[in-house]
Amino acid sequence: MIPYQAFADLCRSSDSDERGHAAHLAALAYLDHRGPADEHAALYAALIGFLDDPSVKVRAALAYGLLHSPEAPRPIVLALLHDSPVISRAVLQYSPVLVDADLMPLVRVQDSSALLAIAQRERLSARIAAALVARNDDELTLRVLRRIEISLAPDLLLDLAGTHGDSAAIRGALLARRDLPPAARLAMLRRVTESLRGARIVKGALAPERLERLLRDGTDAAVAAIGEAPEAGPQFVAELVGADQINTRLLLHAVVTGHVMFFSTCLAALGEVPQHKVFALLENGSRAALKALFARCGLDEAICGLLGRMVLHARLADLSDDLSARHYVVTALTEELLAEYDGEIPEALEEAFAYLSEQNISLARLAARGVMAAFAGSRDGALTLPPAPKAEIMALPAA
Repeated sequence: MIPYQAFADLCRSSDSDERGHAAHLAALAYLDHRGPADEHAALYAALIGFLDDPSVKVRAALAYGLLHSPEAPRPIVLALLHDSPVISRAVLQYSPVLVDADLMPLVRVQDSSALLAIAQRERLSARIAAALVARNDDELTLRVLRRIEISLAPDLLLDLAGTHGDSAAIRGALLARRDLPPAARLAMLRRVTESLRGARIVKGALAPERLERLLRDGTDAAVAAIGEAPEAGPQFVAELVGADQINTRLLLHAVVTGHVMFFSTCLAALGEVPQHKVFALLENGSRAALKALFARCGLDEAICGLLGRMVLHARLADLSDDLSARHYVVTALTEELLAEYDGEIPEALEEAFAYLSEQNISLARLAARGVMAAFAGSRDGALTLPPAPKAEIMALPAA
């Protein structure tokens, strides 16, 4: 409580600190007013009066009192919006009174500090976010992209993937967004692959052949994972087919890594067969029916037989999570091919056989990690080693 006269004396004080204190008290009293209407009107008039105070400290104190309230008087907030930069930026960032129609003209003309204040508002509409990105400022774009709660238009994200794909920070922000369209995610994936391929620390740590193998496997696994996402759907696979990016290696990798939905969508697009029929054949079809399906997709006869065998093996194992099951299936297929062709692998299967051999090594390494440590931790006793051979004693010749 403060007497009216004491408050009036504070308002007329020559000390800017005292006037600032009065401005802040008036703002708080107005927002939480429970008294008579004439008192409320007097407080409103006092707030209007503080807008003309020559001291920025007084106007800042007024703004601070009103800043976070949705009940703040709109005319006063708008006046503060066009005050000195320190006050204007605070209003831009925090005031819930401002609407898109207030912000949009400012987004088009304000400097970077004001735009950053807008980008940090608690609630930001998709329209304002798109307008901020349109200013073509990398720092501003990055701040908007990191606001993953704001839904951005797919076309805008696709455009950013094409124009800012060389920026690692923006790539990371794009890939972290769940609303990133599959086509843009694939474009980012390819940019990341090229960046890794060219990074000195990566090239120096891995032999060229192994690096290429890891990048191919990582790319294929990522493409399959993108294709299985709910937002991808048949359209994503249709784009891959149209760009001739579906190959035998990708199909094999999809099965080996347990991405059955992506595999079936690819077959449906290649063979122009309804996906539910493809999935039914993969789940219960005979070897002959599977071979006919793969042949309809335009695959070589030898590849059709290999994929048929892989699908039959995959029915008995959970390839999506079980590394040991993946290793077993790849090993079984490799041994069957060696036995069937007596070691003379046909030319049509050479690429597929090389892929299976690569996977056999990789999966064996993954499956073996930690096995000995787990065994040692669950067993007592000692490891039996062969006896060391006795060193032969050689006689030195007489001097």
